[in-house]
Amino acid sequence: MKISRKIYKRLISLSLCLSLFLSPPLVLAAPVTVSTPVIDSNTTNNAGNALQQKLIAVEQALLGGKQTGAILDRLNNLERDYYGGTQNGSLQERIDNIYNQVFNNDYNPSAIAQMNAIEWALMHKVSMEPIKIRLANLENLIYGKTLTGSMYSQMVDLGNVAFGNNQEPIPLTRTMVPAHTLIKIKLLTPIKSANMQVGDTVKYAVAENIVYNGTLIFAQGEMGKGHVTEVKQAKNFGRNGKVDVDFSQIQAFDGRMVNTYLGEKSKEEMKSEAMAAGASLAGIALLGPIGIIGGAFVHGENVDLPVGTQLYIETKQEVPLYGVAVSTPSNATTSNNAINAKTVAAINADIAADTSVQNN
Repeated sequence: MKISRKIYKRLISLSLCLSLFLSPPLVLAAPVTVSTPVIDSNTTNNAGNALQQKLIAVEQALLGGKQTGAILDRLNNLERDYYGGTQNGSLQERIDNIYNQVFNNDYNPSAIAQMNAIEWALMHKVSMEPIKIRLANLENLIYGKTLTGSMYSQMVDLGNVAFGNNQEPIPLTRTMVPAHTLIKIKLLTPIKSANMQVGDTVKYAVAENIVYNGTLIFAQGEMGKGHVTEVKQAKNFGRNGKVDVDFSQIQAFDGRMVNTYLGEKSKEEMKSEAMAAGASLAGIALLGPIGIIGGAFVHGENVDLPVGTQLYIETKQEVPLYGVAVSTPSNATTSNNAINAKTVAAINADIAADTSVQNN
């Protein structure tokens, strides 16, 4: 039996359709090529952003804020202000060098640590102003005028005044500060469960000077910053509001940012102070102005902690810090035991007793 060409073509077409219908679906793969790795634009931008962030950090520490103009011009100006002249090396090397000079305490005290030591020796306080302003204020106080020269040379001159001509470098003691060392702080941002949101920034400052093994490691007024991690507003049936805060980091005397948190030691210290002030055990949950339950702030129906509220936080890990030796008054408490390390409020008596330099 012969099949006509027309029928034959139809049979072939039908068989192809059936095979396509009954076969598993076909997945088309993209063509594979082998090539050398290419750094994408995001990586390049991140590296560039890191350099710019370092440059901005130095500008803020030395001058008080980000400067305008091209990056190279800004770097040249910074080097002239700090060193007295521009430095050699690539752009990255120069930015890294001045950044490490200002902030890094790994091998030697940073410029911030040395400036803090000078200011403490002359004024018994540490301000949060940029170094340029602090130098000018001290020079006006000591000499009656501002001096010329680089910031580095000005710091050397004031260091000689503060510690004597034979003191080189500026005497700072490096000590290992244990984990769970207590730090008394005061809020600079109010904490309110009624209107706060997760992610909100909480700013705070050291409330009292902290001395460890005879060394001042946290000076009153040094800044810290954290953020809100959970918020619950007060509800019916007596359910209190709640705010959880990650206190994150606070600046030490040498400028290092130290990891901190609201831990068991800090909560126990706040409870102890409340008990000493006459609060009953049942009233611990509703202390004025603060109570602690399970790490959360509780105050009546809604959390409402105003600016100035004092709390305790503690260091997360052991950390090496530079500080200045201080003469601790007899009623001050220092310890090399992390559990008993406390704030030294009485050191302020030492400030009042020091008449070598007064701020008029």
